[in-house]
Amino acid sequence: MKDKEPVRVIVKKKGGGHGGHHGGAWKVAYADFVTAMMAFFMVMWIMGMDAQHKDMIQGYFQNPVGFKKGFGAGQNPMSNGNAIEHMGARMIAMAARDYQRGRFMNAAERIRLRLSEDAELSKLSGNFEVLVTNEGLRVELIDAKSGDAFFNLGSAVPQPVAERAFRIIGEELSDLANDVVIEGHTDARPFGNGRTYSNWELSADRANAARRVLTSAGIPADRVREVRGHADRALRVTENPFDQANRRVSILIPFADPDTPTVPMGIPSLPDPGTAPPVTSVGVPVPAPDH
Repeated sequence: MKDKEPVRVIVKKKGGGHGGHHGGAWKVAYADFVTAMMAFFMVMWIMGMDAQHKDMIQGYFQNPVGFKKGFGAGQNPMSNGNAIEHMGARMIAMAARDYQRGRFMNAAERIRLRLSEDAELSKLSGNFEVLVTNEGLRVELIDAKSGDAFFNLGSAVPQPVAERAFRIIGEELSDLANDVVIEGHTDARPFGNGRTYSNWELSADRANAARRVLTSAGIPADRVREVRGHADRALRVTENPFDQANRRVSILIPFADPDTPTVPMGIPSLPDPGTAPPVTSVGVPVPAPDH
């Protein structure tokens, strides 16, 4: 009878997972990868076109608005029966929008990451909103949860944390070619009787203060298309006109699309700020005058 062979025991070890939170750096790398892949496929598509079509695409991306105007009054390149229609101008416009959206998402993630890495600004995470919407890239600094975090009540002088936040935002937006729209908003708290300075001036002055920091951080001055003061006519918290979250500064980087007018920034549930009825305080006690 043969001796039994020794039994070999094989132990398989499973690699341990990497628990914990490792920050948002991977999101930036992923956004870069997606943008690069989209650019690669666009290049491959364009390389198959003839020289005339390539020149048209180059003209569109260099100056989309001027490109459309170049067709002359009354002509629309989307409906004109020429080479533009033949190569699919709509596809070019969609590709341009997707390209911009990719860059906006990348910039948004960089802004979120840098704000979260700053020791002081990370404490105000609830005061920042960074979103890519149908309008474009929208960044808001909101005086919620921390009172007068960015501006003292009734003041248009940015607090140090506000200046630092605006500077980070400006640095990350400086390499985009799109226009910039800056808006200031207040709550409905009135100033004292007899004062000529009102929420209109305050909201405009705060937006202008943001503009100065943004341009000093690297955004070219000629990219600033508008600086708006909305006072309390585009409330964020409509059910409470005196809520501190209504005090905010908004920065919009709109899509560059010659065929779709840029939608003014505001709150989607509200009518256009230019046509909104005056805010009343019926049924709501008016607090002491402060901002």
